[in-house]
Amino acid sequence: MKFRGWRRENGRVGVRNHVVILPLDDLSNAACEAVANNIKGTMALPHAYGRLQFGEDLEVFFRTLIGTGANPNVAAVVVIGIEPSWTGRVVEGIAKTGKPVTGFAIEQNGDINTIAAASRKAKEYVQWATELKTGEFPISELWVSTKCGESDTTTGLASCPTVGNMYDKLIPKGIYGVFGETSEITGAEHLARKRAINKEVEEKWFRTWSAYQQDVIEAHKTDDLSDSQPTKGNLLGGLTTIEEKALGNLEKIGRKCKFIDVLEPAEAPGKGKGLYYMDTSSAAAECITLMAAAGYVIHTFPTGQGNVIGNPILPVIKITGNPRTVRTMSEHVDLDVSGILRRELTIPEAGDALIEMIIRTANGRLTAAEALGHREFVFTKLYRSA
Repeated sequence: MKFRGWRRENGRVGVRNHVVILPLDDLSNAACEAVANNIKGTMALPHAYGRLQFGEDLEVFFRTLIGTGANPNVAAVVVIGIEPSWTGRVVEGIAKTGKPVTGFAIEQNGDINTIAAASRKAKEYVQWATELKTGEFPISELWVSTKCGESDTTTGLASCPTVGNMYDKLIPKGIYGVFGETSEITGAEHLARKRAINKEVEEKWFRTWSAYQQDVIEAHKTDDLSDSQPTKGNLLGGLTTIEEKALGNLEKIGRKCKFIDVLEPAEAPGKGKGLYYMDTSSAAAECITLMAAAGYVIHTFPTGQGNVIGNPILPVIKITGNPRTVRTMSEHVDLDVSGILRRELTIPEAGDALIEMIIRTANGRLTAAEALGHREFVFTKLYRSA
C-alpha cells in the first residue's frame, strides 16, 4: 500500500501542502487574517490565547503553536506576534524542522507595515510551495490519529471497532497511531491500563489518568461529571453512563494493539513506530488540535449522532455506523459503516474500507470537513492566566 505526499526537510511526509499564517497571540489574529486575505493559497489560524500564560500552561501553548507549524502537512509558516521575543521562540521551534518560517512583530511597526511585510513573505512562500513535487511513499510513513465524538450505541458497535480494526492491521505495518480523551476512559481504566506495552508504561498511564481525576474532576466538580459526560448527544443516542461511553471509546484501539508510551498534550512521540496514548481533553476541537501539533497527518473520527468537526491542517475522516446520521447528515460522512448493524458488512471489511479511505485522503481527496470549510483550531488551557 502506497500514497503520494510531500517529503519535508526533516524527513517526515505530509499529505497536505499548506502555507500557514500563524498568530502568536489573540492580538495578532487580525493581522494574520489580513495577510491570508491578501495572499490566496495561505491560511490564517486565529485563536484566543497567548497573553500572560505561565508555567506548564505556557509550555502546552508553545508546544501547540510550534507543533502546528512543524506539522508535515504545512510547507511554510509566517508567524505574527505583538512582540518579538515570544514570536521568535515560535519561529525558532518551527525552524528546527528545516522548513521555511519567518516572524514579524507588530510593536514599533503597527498593523499596516506588518501586514505589508508579512504579505510579501507569504506570497514568496506560497509560490515556492506550489512548485514542490510529491513522491510515492509506503503506508508506514503515515501518522494516523483518532478521537470519537457525539458517540451513541452505534459507535461502540460499528464505527469505533472499524478504527480499531484499521489499527490492528496498520500498526504492525509501521504507522504511528495515537488515541486519548482522558476523561472518557473513566469506568474502563482497568481495561485501558492493561493495553500498555509493559508495566512501566502502564504505571505512567495510570498516574496520568489519576492526576486528571484528582486535579481536574475532583478539584472543580460541583456534583459529578453528569452535566458533561455523557454529553446530551450521547444521552440521546442511548449512552446512559460514562462507563458505557468508555467501553465504546476503547474499541478504537482494536484487539491486538498495545500503546508504547504516554504523551503530554501536544507532545510528539519519541519511541518509534507504534500506538501512543496522549493526555487530552475529550472536547473534539481541543483534542484534534493537540494531535495535529504532535505531528499526526490524518485523523480518523468515529461518530454516532453526527459531529461536524474539522481542523485547519489535519484532514478529519468521519466514520459512522448510525443509519439515521447517514440519512440526515450525509454531507458530513466520509465512510458509512452502518452495514455492520444490518450484518451486511463485517468489522474486518469495514476496517479495509477505512484503510482505503485513508489512502484516498492522503492522495488528495478532500474530507467532508475540508470540503465544508471546517477549520476548528482550539487550544487546551490548563488554568487561569496571570
